[in-house]
Amino acid sequence: MRLLIALLWLLHWLPLPILGRIGNAVGWLMYYAIPKRRKIALTNLRLCMPELSEAERVDIAKRHFMGYSRSILERSLLWWAPIPRLRRLIHIEPAVPQAEMESGPTILLCPHFVCLDVAGVAARVVPVSTIYSPQKNKAFDDLLRYGRERFGPVRLFTREDGVKPILRALRDGLPYFMLPDMDFGEKDASFIPFFGIPAATLTALGRLSAATGAKVIPVIATFLPNYKGYRVVFYPAWEDYPGKDMIAATQRMNDFIEARVREHPAEYFWTHKRFKTRPPGEPSLYE
Repeated sequence: MRLLIALLWLLHWLPLPILGRIGNAVGWLMYYAIPKRRKIALTNLRLCMPELSEAERVDIAKRHFMGYSRSILERSLLWWAPIPRLRRLIHIEPAVPQAEMESGPTILLCPHFVCLDVAGVAARVVPVSTIYSPQKNKAFDDLLRYGRERFGPVRLFTREDGVKPILRALRDGLPYFMLPDMDFGEKDASFIPFFGIPAATLTALGRLSAATGAKVIPVIATFLPNYKGYRVVFYPAWEDYPGKDMIAATQRMNDFIEARVREHPAEYFWTHKRFKTRPPGEPSLYE
């Protein structure tokens, strides 16, 4: 692991066009070398985008593997590149809503696009809080913690900590960087349509917003073309959210994410089994 970390450190010296092309080449190989993940990605795309031809879905899947590989190698920039260089690469639209983030409880909704770590960097104009998954390898765990803390104070929680520390952080004025669009099982989830398919979806976004009065500000990071860097969009805070119906509030989240996925289909995290948990009596979609 230390050798891998050393290699990543060396990569951060490369110009982004070279680093990005290396990432694309590695991702192209990964598409063919990891059939299990390739099958998951193509299954997800067939379920979510049946209107496309199989060739179009294969093209999206290949570009996803390439983008995912790029995002891993380009984390070397986020971890070690000089801050001025990073600022030149990250193009924020329209601007970081710092005043809103400091004016009261705030949840930054960041779906699982491959550049989500870039969104985290862009948001770090104030201290934040977020969920963190401890790594078994201590060297890699230390590196991930360093990467998250490099840009200022951050309060990290594990899923085992439960919701109370998150509520406390929101009430303390720390924006909560939230990634709720994965299948974590039936606990605290409801089956909410995503691309028309019932998906086990955490209702936590609406419940946290209701419990703390937190505004929800979505943020999406994507690649700029021609290896120019990254585009980070902070969307306006949602009005009249969450309301009294948590199912409707969660559907609103899924609808928003679906719309953004259609804008950048290759950059969403298709290798995750988003529909792994099925309603009672329904068979697996991945076997």
